[in-house]
Amino acid sequence: HRRAFKNFRTDVRVCEIMRRNEPPLDEGWIPWLGHAIEFGKDAAKFLARMKEKHGDIFTVRVAGLRVTVLLDPHSFDSVLNDRDSFDFTRLRSQVIQKVFSLQLTNIEPILERKWMEQHFQGCSLPKLSSSMNTHLQTLLLHCHNGSAPSEWKQEGLFDLCYSLLFRAGYLTFFERTDNAAAAYQEFRKFDNLLAKLARGSLRREERRTVSHSQERLWELLSPHGLRGGSESSTWQQSYCDFLQQEGIDADMQKKALLLQLWTTQCNAGPAAFWLLGFLLTHPEAMEAVKSEIRGLSTRRDTSFQQPQNNPLEAHSTPVFDSILSETLRLTAAVMIRREVVQDKILDMANGKRYHLRRGDRVCLFPFLSPQMDPQIHQEPQTFKYDRFLNDDMTVKDEFYKDGKKLKYCSMPWGAGKNSCVGKEFAVSTIKQFVFLALTHLDLEPCDPEAKLPPVNPSRYGFGMLQPDGDLQVRYRLKRT
Repeated sequence: HRRAFKNFRTDVRVCEIMRRNEPPLDEGWIPWLGHAIEFGKDAAKFLARMKEKHGDIFTVRVAGLRVTVLLDPHSFDSVLNDRDSFDFTRLRSQVIQKVFSLQLTNIEPILERKWMEQHFQGCSLPKLSSSMNTHLQTLLLHCHNGSAPSEWKQEGLFDLCYSLLFRAGYLTFFERTDNAAAAYQEFRKFDNLLAKLARGSLRREERRTVSHSQERLWELLSPHGLRGGSESSTWQQSYCDFLQQEGIDADMQKKALLLQLWTTQCNAGPAAFWLLGFLLTHPEAMEAVKSEIRGLSTRRDTSFQQPQNNPLEAHSTPVFDSILSETLRLTAAVMIRREVVQDKILDMANGKRYHLRRGDRVCLFPFLSPQMDPQIHQEPQTFKYDRFLNDDMTVKDEFYKDGKKLKYCSMPWGAGKNSCVGKEFAVSTIKQFVFLALTHLDLEPCDPEAKLPPVNPSRYGFGMLQPDGDLQVRYRLKRT
């Protein structure tokens, strides 16, 4: 008994030491709720304030949960590479059930990711990109809806980019020519409220809107509506076959298709908006990229006569690549979340060690650091088209903090084993769209002095940021 009591006291002392080594805890003023309201309203502003108060690691109370936020990019791998202590699977299941009413309990995450890699990467990528390019060209050619091609048309740039890219993606993945416009309208209603749905803060009327849009999208995406037959080989049909083989019934299949629709279409449209918006409001950047494109155009016909692959994929385009990287640095705001599944001593790059409790959450927010960190990027709030260019016009990919080279200087697609499977396709799609817009459209702001709208702060943590407003532009097909 004395030996057992002695061991018990030793265990208690060890626990006390571990508790003393926990990150600073900020409970907030509201019991249980903690900082949930401020976190959801503007996560970047809130976490920047916490970083200034506590440093690169701290724990906050959010709706009953303890969330440890890590903002030191040198230490990210301590979380990303430890899959025994930090798990994403259960958190992902909770989110997709809450947002998409979807349960995929029969599918092993490794098998699902392997299927996605097979159909988004390798030999499948050129086929997807070619199909996307064909649909984008067709949609751009007919975007005047009956008016003369030489006539100017006015529209919000965000709506223009999102609509064209969504419909092209919808045709590429689902091949439904008859309901793409209807799907886009319902998708935007759903997407506009997705952040509030994920946080559980929908009002009654908003809840009805989301429910109606989900039902309509499920109907449009229903596997029963597929063009069947032994020769059917669409991406959608292949995905439904995979789900069926894994024991997923038809009802869950259509819900899984909505998840894939959002996953594949939620980032490209907003990213293209920000990229074109930065070009339209920064003449020196526009001239630099047009000069680079003119160099490509002299070696290749860019008419609409035949659909073609994107020349930006086949040639070195350091200026365009720098502009894309700068756009993603400023407007990609993913949150990388993990659940602590066992007590863990986290080793920081600076040598400090912190105890993380089992059951807590860990959150990495690369938007604050490295992407907006003034120690890494000078004037981080400012768009600089050549930020990712060296003096010799090669790609600049070496950045430093505290004298140490960074492994991650920007993380628009996440990192580690759970990074976005379709990032190569997304980048290819954005490049294709911007190239086509610049080479086939006369595009300009309606107001030459107009500025880009601010971001919608509620979208932090959900991939590409969206604007709070729009930039009105006018456009017409170039005269050939």
